[in-house]
Amino acid sequence: MLGSAGLHAGWNWLIAEARDSHTITAVALVAAAIVFLPVAVLTWDVDGAAWPYIAASAAFELAYFALLAAAYQRADLSFVYPIARGAAPVVVLAVSVAFLGAVLAGGEVAGVLAIVAGVLLVRGVGRAGAGRGLVLALGVAACIAGYTLIDDEGVRHAASLGYFEAVLVLTAVPYAAAVWLSRGGEAMRAAVTPRAVAAGVAMFTAYALALAALEVAEAAPVAALRETSVVIATAAAAIAARERVPPRRIAGAVVVVAGIAAIALA
Repeated sequence: MLGSAGLHAGWNWLIAEARDSHTITAVALVAAAIVFLPVAVLTWDVDGAAWPYIAASAAFELAYFALLAAAYQRADLSFVYPIARGAAPVVVLAVSVAFLGAVLAGGEVAGVLAIVAGVLLVRGVGRAGAGRGLVLALGVAACIAGYTLIDDEGVRHAASLGYFEAVLVLTAVPYAAAVWLSRGGEAMRAAVTPRAVAAGVAMFTAYALALAALEVAEAAPVAALRETSVVIATAAAAIAARERVPPRRIAGAVVVVAGIAAIALA
């Protein structure tokens, strides 16, 4: 799971640091869909009942990548990533309580409060800057929550790798087409670089490693460990990226991870 977390933070860093986050995202999605197509074919087991979930998940994934790329065009990795990843489980819990009859445990309440505090630290209380980046990051969180709830049911009707490949193809094709139309073919061809392909491979590999971890461990600790990507991404931004990360933002990322862990382990 630490490998999965590192790869997830890594592909986000590659996209966030690119000159045009939309074109590199489009190329990365297409690359991931092509590279892992043989694996999906060899393990293919997708029932007809899975396709409505696949279509719905792809719609959320399409919005997720569009909002994520837009957020990275306007705000730093260390700002967007902790908010997007941290707010997602809060949205999932809110939907579960409001519509699915779930009851919150004490640890989940504490986790929500910790995440809210961490997000405030990342953003900065009372700060007017990066307002649009905040809205986009929260939109990304809502999309993560959406496809998480859908996939939780969808994978009951399909082998996980085949399911994910189907979602990926349905996401990559319209996203790449939209970027091609808006940016032009020349910009898309210029974005076909080892960096973009590496981001795409990291996307899929991070997911595959998470599945492998779930086969040998319980879901709660796996989910908690995966969110260490928030700290990894913030550290990468501070060490390797071209941005200055305030100490309060680093502290906020750590608090967000603590909150996610409290929810996962409750």
